[in-house]
Amino acid sequence: MISNNKSVFFFLFLLVPSFLFSQKQSSLNAVIQEKAKQYQDQRYFYKALQFFLEKNWDSTLVYSMKQLALPNTTEVADYCHYFRGFSFKNKVLNHEARKEFETISKAFQFYYKVNLYLGEIALEEGNYKKAIAYFTEINKLPPANGYDFKKGVVYHNIGLSYLHLNDFKDADTYLSEGFALLQKEKDTVSLIVAYMNIANLYYEQYKDNLAIPYFEKAYALSKKIKDPQLKMNAALNMAVVAENNKHFNTALTYRKEYENWRDSLNDQNKIWAIADLEKRFTVRQKEKEIDVLEAENKLKIAERNGFFYSSVLLLILFGTGIYFYRQKSKTNKIILSQKNELDALNASKDQLFSIVSHDLRSSVNALKNSNDKLLKSLENKEYHELDKLLHHNSAIANGSYNLLDNLLHWAMLQTKQFYFHKESVHLLSIVQQVAFNYKPLLTDKNIHFENQVPKSAFVLADPSSLKIVLRNLLDNAIKFTPEKGRIFITAEVTADHCILCIEDSGVGIPLELLNHLNNETFSAAKKGTHEKTGTGLGMQLCSDMIRKNDGKMLIESTENKGTTIRIQLQKVNPNE
Repeated sequence: MISNNKSVFFFLFLLVPSFLFSQKQSSLNAVIQEKAKQYQDQRYFYKALQFFLEKNWDSTLVYSMKQLALPNTTEVADYCHYFRGFSFKNKVLNHEARKEFETISKAFQFYYKVNLYLGEIALEEGNYKKAIAYFTEINKLPPANGYDFKKGVVYHNIGLSYLHLNDFKDADTYLSEGFALLQKEKDTVSLIVAYMNIANLYYEQYKDNLAIPYFEKAYALSKKIKDPQLKMNAALNMAVVAENNKHFNTALTYRKEYENWRDSLNDQNKIWAIADLEKRFTVRQKEKEIDVLEAENKLKIAERNGFFYSSVLLLILFGTGIYFYRQKSKTNKIILSQKNELDALNASKDQLFSIVSHDLRSSVNALKNSNDKLLKSLENKEYHELDKLLHHNSAIANGSYNLLDNLLHWAMLQTKQFYFHKESVHLLSIVQQVAFNYKPLLTDKNIHFENQVPKSAFVLADPSSLKIVLRNLLDNAIKFTPEKGRIFITAEVTADHCILCIEDSGVGIPLELLNHLNNETFSAAKKGTHEKTGTGLGMQLCSDMIRKNDGKMLIESTENKGTTIRIQLQKVNPNE
């Protein structure tokens, strides 16, 4: 009789426990909230975090799976598997929960909780040795305040596992230690279950004198809680103990109390069921009312939507018409502007080619006439006149060559075939190279020339284009400077720029033409000394090339006094 009754105890007490020892989530939740801020850009992971905090397990499972389908870091993958394992555990799907928990890496910040849940799952599934192994791993953790679980619960679950394995000695040790810790934590519900399990430990060993006081303590403590299930179990335990000890009147009292709690629990379940039915009925009634209202509103909504969509369509058509009209007007303005600009460019091009053609024709004609005179002087052996004519022919040829050279460079610049490569350039060396080629002309006109560019001047520019600019400006200075004049080339170095100055004592430039040149437009032909002409193409070429080098050019001139041309270029340090 006692043995059979003890089997009843065993069944009752060992199926109650582990879910009552649920652990705190506060520390984990705080970390998850921080992770939510960190991973806001990962949409699925962020939603999984939010649904986990809201305890919406189904949505947590959906979005964590979507995140796992993407490439993830180890940390994100661990959190996703943890969310899934915890969600499956709360849905009492232990097999799926165990698979998710076992996938988590040991580097996971809350891996001790993984061991805790795996131990609880093993305990619920009856795999007690595995449960002991998981709980023992938690026991090995160093003492710290940061772990959000109850140490007493871990000890108690280990003792409960040993009790299931009939290892009463170890069960006694761990249940007693767990009980002592739970007493300090003052967890009433956990203490009731602990009392029942310790009582069962002693009762299984036929130590009734030790078991009964714990049954009584569990029963007395159950009076202080509102859990009808625990109250019912405590009363049933006392009834069975009284029956085994032949105290039938006392057993009857406990039996009646047990039945009252059972009936109360059943009534409560019935009340909940009836309330649920009433709720469903009310919801259905409301749904019917809503259906009627929806049917009435659909017609109104359809009429309103028809008017709204018609208005929107008209507005769209009106807006589209205005948009296309404005686009057409804008396009027409652009086309007209481009046409005017093209006409101006074509007119400038035609004027330029007309001037260039005229100058080339004049030069060739002058060269032809000079050659005729040269032949006559050769026949008459007039050697003095012959020397003069040869120098004159050379000047005409050089002028024509310079004109064609400028035209070629200008054409290459306009068609973007001129290659620019800016680098650090020693300005004095460039000026010396260009000036060397003009020594015969300077000597021929007896012009005093000085190169006063400092040796320390370095600029950032394309060397080829800078030489072309200097050749044109020096050629113009020589061309328009009378005999025994002077030409100075200097440079002023500032913090960021280097300003190159080419100053001559020539005939100067009229004010109207000066303004024209400073506006960077083509200039008309102008007579120079020795009947040499200029088209303005060289100045335009210089202006364009200086701009390509991120520089500026300013021309200052006074008629019959001379001209000063300032070129501003970007300065660089010698070691750059």
